[in-house]
Amino acid sequence: MMSDSLPAFWAVIPAAGIGSRMRADRPKQYLALAGRTILEHTLACFLDHPGLKGVVVSLAEDDPFWPQLSCARDLRIHRAPGGSERADSVFNALLRLVELGAGEDDWVLVHDAARPNLARSDLDNLLAVLADDPVGGLLAVPARDTLKRAGPDGRVRETVDRSVIWQAYTPQMFRLAPLQHALADARVAGVAVTDEASAMEWAGLAPRLVEGRADNLKVTRPEDLQWLAQRWGR
Repeated sequence: MMSDSLPAFWAVIPAAGIGSRMRADRPKQYLALAGRTILEHTLACFLDHPGLKGVVVSLAEDDPFWPQLSCARDLRIHRAPGGSERADSVFNALLRLVELGAGEDDWVLVHDAARPNLARSDLDNLLAVLADDPVGGLLAVPARDTLKRAGPDGRVRETVDRSVIWQAYTPQMFRLAPLQHALADARVAGVAVTDEASAMEWAGLAPRLVEGRADNLKVTRPEDLQWLAQRWGR
């Protein structure tokens, strides 16, 4: 059962990327991992949560892989058109949420399609910590290693104070209308946003950092997939 302190939410999964660094014959979200695709594992992180109102997956228009998945027929999952950039895919998903009847103040959790190892404890902690937050926030991990700032010649310019540096993860959790406005305004201004938090930051807001587990890994390179396969024993 879901604790009364955890808010209900929608999930948005931008999944229109091609993942060229994986050097595979298909987008990385459709690579096999422990008997299912990465995307199916990612969706499973949310589909069994009692607070879930629904999921919107942003997909490329000519995506031939999605219809082959059994979850494509799940009535809780809705499709939105993917965009050329992540921000476009997320914005299109938010428009779909409005069509589905989502409210302006509804919580939306945006999660990377290739981040299948989200722990339920991290998800519940994010929901609990941000339940009444006026802005929202994101899962993140404090920097653990010494950080260097490099110059154009590839040599160290300075050592960065790691105590104030966090690595941004997902889900990133914001209310529907403020996130939609931030993404729209950034697009009009020609501002490139790399994640939802950066859009909210550009809008003058300060998202809250919620510490999560470092193994909430985003599959970017072949060795990431190998690491997860070994961890899951497959």
